[in-house]
Amino acid sequence: MDAQYYGPIGLGTPAQRFYVIFDTGSSNLWKNGTEFEIQYGTGSLSGYLSSDKLSWGGLAIEDQLFAEAVSEPGLTFVAAKFDGILGMGFPLIAVTGATPPFHKALDQGLLAAPLFSFWLNRDPSSSYGGEMILGGIDDSHYTGEHTWVPVTREAYWQFQLGDISIPGLEVPACDGGCPAIADTGTSLLAGPSTEVAAINKAIGAESAYSLQCKTLVQDYVPQIIQMISQMPLDQVCTSVGLCPMASGNRRLMSAFSSAAHSMLDPFLSRVEGVQGTWAKAADAVRSRYGHQPLLKRHSSSSSSSSSASNNIGCDFCNMAVEYIKLALHNNQTLEQIEQEVEALCDMLDFGGPAMEVEALCDMLDFGGPAMVQCAKLKAMPTISFTVGGREFMLTPEQYVLRIDAGGESQCVSGFLGLDVPVGPLWILGDVFIGAYHTVFDVGGSRIGFADAAAGPDPSVAKPQATL
Repeated sequence: MDAQYYGPIGLGTPAQRFYVIFDTGSSNLWKNGTEFEIQYGTGSLSGYLSSDKLSWGGLAIEDQLFAEAVSEPGLTFVAAKFDGILGMGFPLIAVTGATPPFHKALDQGLLAAPLFSFWLNRDPSSSYGGEMILGGIDDSHYTGEHTWVPVTREAYWQFQLGDISIPGLEVPACDGGCPAIADTGTSLLAGPSTEVAAINKAIGAESAYSLQCKTLVQDYVPQIIQMISQMPLDQVCTSVGLCPMASGNRRLMSAFSSAAHSMLDPFLSRVEGVQGTWAKAADAVRSRYGHQPLLKRHSSSSSSSSSASNNIGCDFCNMAVEYIKLALHNNQTLEQIEQEVEALCDMLDFGGPAMEVEALCDMLDFGGPAMVQCAKLKAMPTISFTVGGREFMLTPEQYVLRIDAGGESQCVSGFLGLDVPVGPLWILGDVFIGAYHTVFDVGGSRIGFADAAAGPDPSVAKPQATL
C-alpha cells in the first residue's frame, strides 16, 4: 500500500543506526531517556530528552536534541517498520523547544541551500522507496518546471489550495480555496468528512462492508429464497449463522449453514485485513492533527461491541428475509429481489434508526475505508487539485490504493475523512507527493510541485539519501 516511507539516521558516537520517517508534518526527532510529553490527537507520546550527534544523509549535526520514547499513542506504531520520526516542519510546532534537525543543520552551515526535496517511488513491489535530498534538488527526479506557492503559516508546511474538482461533475470540495498541508508523514489524502464523502461517492466508492455485503447478497439470496419455502422464517437467519440459536434449542447446523460459514469466513478475513491496514494509516493522520468524530461514541467492552455487531447482522438478515418473502408474494424476479436487498446494504453506510447509529459505528468503523472495484479503475474519473494556478491531476491508479487482504488484492480510495479542531483543512500526503516531486524551500518560505519522473535505477541512487 506504500504506507510507510523511512530511511536511516545515526545517533551518538559511534553512530547507532535507526530507521525513521522523514516527516514534514511534525518538527521533533524522537526514537523507540530530562522527561517530555508530546500530545497527539489520539494520546500522548512520552519519554526522555537526550542530546548527541545526528548523522543524517551525509551530514554530521552536533548537539541535536531528540526524544527517547517510552510510551506511544494509538495504532500508529503497532507493527511499524520504523524506529521513530524525524520532523521536518517549522520550529513553531516543535515540542520541548528543540530546534528541528534541518534547521539545526542550517544553523551549523552544513547545507548548500536552505531547502530539501522529496521523490517517492510509488511502486509497491520495489524495495527502493525513493530519495530525499538535503540542501538541493535532483533534476532527474522531475520533468517540466516546479509550480511555487508561498507558505501561509510557518508551522506545518501549509499553503493555499485553489480547489479540488472532478471534470464533468459537481463536487463541493475546497470550493473557493482552502488551507492545505504537504505532509510526507501521511500516507493518504485527508480532508473534511463531508467533502471526502462527496468525492468518494463521485468516484463510485463504497464502504468495505457495503461492497462485500452486496457480494454476499448475490451469493446468498438464491439459497435464502429456497430456504424460505422449507422452514419457518425465524429459523432462516439462524441457519446461515447470522442470528444466535435460541437457548434450549441447540441443533446442529445444516449442511447449508456449514457451506455459508465457509463462504463468510474468507469475506470477514478480507474485510478485517483491509480495515486493519487502513486503520493504521488513518490513525497516523488522526494522531497528528486530532480528530472530531461526526458522532459521539460511547466506550464499550469488546463483548458488548461484539453483541452489537451480532444484533445488527441478525436484524439485517431478518429484514432481508421479510422483504424477500413479500417480494416472492408479489412475483418479483430474482434480479429485482437482489437489487432491492443490495439497497439495504447501503443503509450500513449511513446508520438507519438513531438508536442503532453508535452500534453501527462500532461494527463498521464509521468513516473507514471506501472500497472500489479494482476492475473498474480505468472507468473512474481523474481528480484535479489547483495549486498556484495550475491543475495537478491524479488518476485512479494514483489515488486508489491496493491492499493485499487474505491473498486477494482489494482496492481502497486514498481519501480519508478528517475533521480537525483547526479545520477545515486538507492534508496532501504520499498519494499526492508520490505523483508530484515536492521541494520544501525553508529559505524562501515556499513549496514547489512538479511532475515526478520515473524511478531511477537504484544502483545509481545516492545511498545516504534513499528511503
